[in-house]
Amino acid sequence: MYYSNGNYEAFARPVKPARSESVSAYLVGSGLASLAAAAFLIRDGRVPGEKIHILEELAITGGSLDGIYEQEYGYVIRGGREMESHFECLWDLYRSIPSLEVEDASVLDEFYWLNKEDPNSSHCRLIHNRGEQVDTDGQLTLSEASVKEILALCMMKEEQLQDKKITDVFTKEFFESNFWTYWCTMFAFEQWHSAMEMRRYLMRFIHHIDALADFSSLKFTKYNQYESLVLPLLSYLKAQGVHFQYNTKVENILVKKAENGHKWAEEIILNVEGVPSRIKLTENDLVFVTNGSITESSTYGNNDTPAPVSHKLGGSWSLWEKLAAQDSSFGNPKKFYENLPESSWFVSATITTLDKKIAPYIEKISKRDPYAGKVVTGGIVHAKDSNWKLSYTLNRQPHFKNQPEDQLVVWFYALLSDTDGNYIKKPITQCTGNEIAQEWLFHMGVPTELIEELAVNSCNIVPCYMPYITSYFMPRAEGDRPLVIPEGSKNLAFIGNFAETERDTVFTTEYSVRTAMEAVYSFLEVDRGIPEVFDSCYDVRMLLKASYYLNDKKKLSELNVPLVERLLGKHELKKMKGTFVEELLQDSDLID
Repeated sequence: MYYSNGNYEAFARPVKPARSESVSAYLVGSGLASLAAAAFLIRDGRVPGEKIHILEELAITGGSLDGIYEQEYGYVIRGGREMESHFECLWDLYRSIPSLEVEDASVLDEFYWLNKEDPNSSHCRLIHNRGEQVDTDGQLTLSEASVKEILALCMMKEEQLQDKKITDVFTKEFFESNFWTYWCTMFAFEQWHSAMEMRRYLMRFIHHIDALADFSSLKFTKYNQYESLVLPLLSYLKAQGVHFQYNTKVENILVKKAENGHKWAEEIILNVEGVPSRIKLTENDLVFVTNGSITESSTYGNNDTPAPVSHKLGGSWSLWEKLAAQDSSFGNPKKFYENLPESSWFVSATITTLDKKIAPYIEKISKRDPYAGKVVTGGIVHAKDSNWKLSYTLNRQPHFKNQPEDQLVVWFYALLSDTDGNYIKKPITQCTGNEIAQEWLFHMGVPTELIEELAVNSCNIVPCYMPYITSYFMPRAEGDRPLVIPEGSKNLAFIGNFAETERDTVFTTEYSVRTAMEAVYSFLEVDRGIPEVFDSCYDVRMLLKASYYLNDKKKLSELNVPLVERLLGKHELKKMKGTFVEELLQDSDLID
């Protein structure tokens, strides 16, 4: 396996690997990582689809990429992933998956055309005072000291950040900036999360610093991500003969180790609809495990009942624990699921408006007609004075293909779970759906005399408690996440956001697909480069642009310690007159 960039390798079709006809594959879980791995096995590994087996504990595919109508509850979305142009592996996958919406087009074609015709942006990123827009003029309000802290973090090695929290590398002043407000509400970072992952995000998305305030760099699917991303991939895999086995819990995978350090999975122990079973394996039986899950053990409430609080370990966490007990190279799952602070984000809610009475309040804030079939909020709208630290978003409507014309589906979440609301004097974990809707309507600026009536009669609300939703971000050390191919492993790989790969960031669709691609290409020795992570942090043009926006569009002459002076020094800057460097600085608006 190796990395590459450029379209020479991106458009190439690899030769058929030598092992294509001799291997079989077992994929534990049916989230995006497993579905992607199956697709890469077929497309690039030339493995026949009927030799690929996906073992799923639930009765449905998709993992955390969900969106469903539950008869008991109504429309349910536990969350959604933001996407951008440089998800290189994701788009490499979906260029090959036929669209279910557009004839003679791929999912990538459909997505590309949609986002060209209806580009994303936010007209209102922050509100306060009950629905009033916070006019930040796009300012990040970082002090010079805070900019220095960002630069210092980016200059560190990951080994210097083991088990460190974000508060270990930033001071109070940083957390008072608009930058942090935009950042934490967009990515769901909290102050006790991993400084190592924070650094990866800064390096990975440095080319989007200018879009933090308006989300103009983001791209979204037409419908919820289950219907737009999972169903086309599922259709493709079924057409290729991939075998899906539902209601199947993998209890353990027994791993044999040799004196030379080699190790291989030799038996899968599973439970199929309550019946114990075993699958004997050889080195030609490849096993791909999605270890851990952010949505496992989710519980649901309704209009009148809170989502039950639960910290039960589900199947993927239990399996990871059993694997880790067999070999230290399989990671340390407890780092991620134990000791999550009580303040952590645990609850999201799907709010479906049942008539058009709430739409005017939405439109006043988003400055768009929510029924127009186009971008509405353009991403998260955050209530800056919310005790719960609440945010909400409306993607293009309808959000579900069968959604009635007069209904809107809103996704809501609160980053703080142990504080009383401003209107509902309870923590969100204790709130019914109606109470969550009332807190939302209060911050939206609905007159107080109408709040309860609209919450009860014009909304259907499904609260969801997710005990591990922020577990990706818990402080970690090297080795806590297993490598995609652990050292010495001959047929066992880890895929998904709890596996370890270079430079990329978790909580993204890209990470799931990248780890899947690396696992398949490694085991089958696919002779084609894996697209490397977009190299924005190595591009001086991106760094200069980021410097301009981090300093709120100030020129070099207005700054005491800008990035460029740190790199070049004041005297060297004077020598740049009439050179290409001067042109670069002008293109970045750092000088006139």
